[in-house]
Amino acid sequence: MSVSAKRRIAIQEDMLPGPRLEDRFEQAADLGVQGLEFWSRTLPDQVKEIERLNGRRGIVAATINHGRRSRFLDPDPNERARAMAELRQALVLAGRIGAEGVIFVPHFAEPRLPDLSPFFDAVGLERALLSAQLEGLADTAEAARVKLFVEPVNRYETHLLVRLRDAASLVQPLGRAPLGIVADLFHMALDEPDIPAAIRDHSAVIGHVHLADHNRRLPGQGRTDFAAALAALAEIGFAGWMAFECGAPGDNVARAGSYLAELPASLEFLLGLIAKQGGLEPAR
Repeated sequence: MSVSAKRRIAIQEDMLPGPRLEDRFEQAADLGVQGLEFWSRTLPDQVKEIERLNGRRGIVAATINHGRRSRFLDPDPNERARAMAELRQALVLAGRIGAEGVIFVPHFAEPRLPDLSPFFDAVGLERALLSAQLEGLADTAEAARVKLFVEPVNRYETHLLVRLRDAASLVQPLGRAPLGIVADLFHMALDEPDIPAAIRDHSAVIGHVHLADHNRRLPGQGRTDFAAALAALAEIGFAGWMAFECGAPGDNVARAGSYLAELPASLEFLLGLIAKQGGLEPAR
């Protein structure tokens, strides 16, 4: 039996043309989504304006995407400290604007830490360090009353957390309530043999969903089976945010105008599937 959950759909801020933040709130409302996902790098300069606009026409701050910033798993302790400080700031500001949480990818590309076999190989050392970092970050998230979502990404972008099981095996043993993982349908299309099965298998820790087709374009513009993925989310009673995250962040500013023209059809495609599920119900 599926568990009913309300649909909450957001869109990343740079997928809308703006140019002002106020314009993006209006554009999101016109589309019919419920929230915006902001980037942590620019959040400190935007936080007062987000507070002013929050709730306008029903649009709220949904989540914060930490993106590619300083490196958590670097041999330089100063680099690691900088990375932790940046993410802690994002968590605190997320709480300030009422966002549900912060999404972060722990590491991109190849290992930077040494291979200390037989004590620890590089990946074992990375996981041990990341586990210790997450304990401290969970304390910050708890104090800010937000979540911290660990995002696995495809094998072309990282060697570390590639599939949902990789992120879940790191988060679940810690047993910390503020910690969860992201199910990004673009990355999953590349590395999960069975997307619905992966969603069902990790229902206890999935807290956020990123929406993009297998080609990183809008849902419905590729080959991903969104009907099956949404059915699995309905089955597990998923009640978090589902945020459009399409294209590369550096490209989205130039493409935002075309997104605005194409998004209504993609959103209609998703809402049509949700309506058929009976498990993910439209928000009222």
